[in-house]
Amino acid sequence: MTQSKRSLFLRGARDGLPICFGYLSVAFAYGIHSIEGGLPVWAALTASLTNFTSAGQVAGTDLILAGATLFEIAVTLFLINLRYALMSLSLSQKLDPGMSVLERAALAFGNTDEVFAVAMRRPGVLTTPYLAGLIFTPYVGWCLGTLFGATAAGLMPAVVRSALGLAIYGMFLAIILPEARANRAVALVALVSAAVSCLFACLPLLRRLSAGWVIIIASVAASSLGAFLFPIRETSDEPDEAPQRGAAQ
Repeated sequence: MTQSKRSLFLRGARDGLPICFGYLSVAFAYGIHSIEGGLPVWAALTASLTNFTSAGQVAGTDLILAGATLFEIAVTLFLINLRYALMSLSLSQKLDPGMSVLERAALAFGNTDEVFAVAMRRPGVLTTPYLAGLIFTPYVGWCLGTLFGATAAGLMPAVVRSALGLAIYGMFLAIILPEARANRAVALVALVSAAVSCLFACLPLLRRLSAGWVIIIASVAASSLGAFLFPIRETSDEPDEAPQRGAAQ
């Protein structure tokens, strides 16, 4: 690695340090949550090594523990992680034109919400060394946090493990609630999703449906209603039409 590439990598790694520290705590809770659910340490760590997505990873783990089918897990994770496709399309506009397809595919693995936010705020073209460094430190933090949490779970009393296992859901609430207070669309989607989930949990006939299909139905119903009630208005880039002749003549 040349000096310029090394400096870009280190700059990206430094910019990713705050994300790394944030991921440590979240992944620690995920590790405990996985062990509390019955997964072995190696399975929790493998999930973090190969997924690197908090919401999708937690949902997938819960579905595995609930005995969901592979099809249910695949559809659920597709819906949850679909946002990454839109984020990648946006990020691709800032990538170095000389970046190869293989490099783009490798870097897409680490395009999390936080990495995307930091990368989009960086001025200029995004190079491979910089993005590799920006992804490297959060990825290390996510995997180490999972390992620490999964390992520590065996040393903690059951009450403490159970309490810390709920911390992962507290993280999602901390993400949703501030946004829901500021945006009616987000609040409505969250409430509808919660209401649909409660219906499937309480009504006798609906309770027979597996957890995977409940997540799929709740996600599609809530997002569809939100898109219908709060559509994004398209803005036209065309200039306004010229004023009618006559009055000026």
